[in-house]
Amino acid sequence: MSATNLPVSGARLWDSLMRMAEIGGTAKGGCNRQTLTALDGEGRALLQSWAEAVGCSVATDRVGNMVIRREGRDPSRPAVAMGSHLDTQPTGGKFDGVLGVLAGLEVLRALHESGTETEAPVVLINWTNEEGARFSPPMMGSGVAMGLFTEEEVLAKTDPAGAIFGEELRAIGWQGQADPAELQKLGAYFELHIEQGPLLERDGIPVGVVDRALGQIWLDVTVSGEDFHAGGAMGPRRDAMVAASILVQAVEEIALTAGGDGRGTVGRLLVTPDSRNVVPSQVWFSVDFRHGEPAALAGMARALEARAAEIAQKRGVGIKVTPFWEFPLTPFDATLVEALRSAARGRGLAFRDMPTGIGHDAVYVARRLPTAMIFVPCEGGISHNEAEAITPDWAEAGLVVLADAVLATAGRVKG
Repeated sequence: MSATNLPVSGARLWDSLMRMAEIGGTAKGGCNRQTLTALDGEGRALLQSWAEAVGCSVATDRVGNMVIRREGRDPSRPAVAMGSHLDTQPTGGKFDGVLGVLAGLEVLRALHESGTETEAPVVLINWTNEEGARFSPPMMGSGVAMGLFTEEEVLAKTDPAGAIFGEELRAIGWQGQADPAELQKLGAYFELHIEQGPLLERDGIPVGVVDRALGQIWLDVTVSGEDFHAGGAMGPRRDAMVAASILVQAVEEIALTAGGDGRGTVGRLLVTPDSRNVVPSQVWFSVDFRHGEPAALAGMARALEARAAEIAQKRGVGIKVTPFWEFPLTPFDATLVEALRSAARGRGLAFRDMPTGIGHDAVYVARRLPTAMIFVPCEGGISHNEAEAITPDWAEAGLVVLADAVLATAGRVKG
């Protein structure tokens, strides 16, 4: 496939990114535009004004997903969609999620200005609460749309201050009437995102073609020992903290031993009684394992259970490993992945196939629809951080690959 010559503007995309970054901008150069806050509403309103200025319709569904639509010659054909999210972490950056939304907007702008007509409609989606920073879990908007969560459970979620998701959505004026499940009728979905990792920058490759999402297993681990005075002798102790620390180290060892895409993380740890001069009687911690091979992922969980049993016997403690959540290996659509490869080749851009080890709306969408993702580098692999940074050239590389793949999929008619 050769380049489409659709007149997308990397400079205009960059200007839009910087304008959106002013909404919730932080002193350190990042963004705090958390979901369902007034700032989220302001960012949504700006996106709506930009979309309507190029003749697109804007609808909102009952969980707040924004659906921006440009009709094709045949409105009955399933639409080709682009999307990501505008919400950020409390100390987030300018590009995580936002790049995918505003690159999609730039594709719509270029279609409008050039008078290009497509056979299928082209849609841009701003998904609600991808980050999960304020309301947990993440990816709620896409999860409801794809039937993985119910509307009722999501609208009833509360943030740490007790605010209710549905009430906050109505308060900022972004609860619509559309049925989120209608988005399961889309014909294809593309998502452009920063890598949130160091590989593309390290290797000097401007485009990553994401062909799969790694499988994940989350486990809860509870280590039970015995309270004991910190001034007491060392010998008789049943120290839950020491046993837990050994098992935490084992999580890293297991991931490294698994090789390939293996990843292991302990992200939370709770101590009881949490006193400076008491030997802990209980420690709870989370384990997150990820891998691109289902058998290897299952083996990582078994290895943790085996190490837990070994440590429990040696240290005289109880250790319980409980499955919490499992996310299967999710392959992306082979036809759409090849469309992205062809688009990169047509633009003369180096690319590599790669997985995503991070959850994105595209991973939920891929459960129901043909889906593929594009990654572009980010400096130092830093994300979820005010220091998050990309270059205009990287943004433009992702933009042109997105544009060409969308046009090839939607069917360019004229213009």
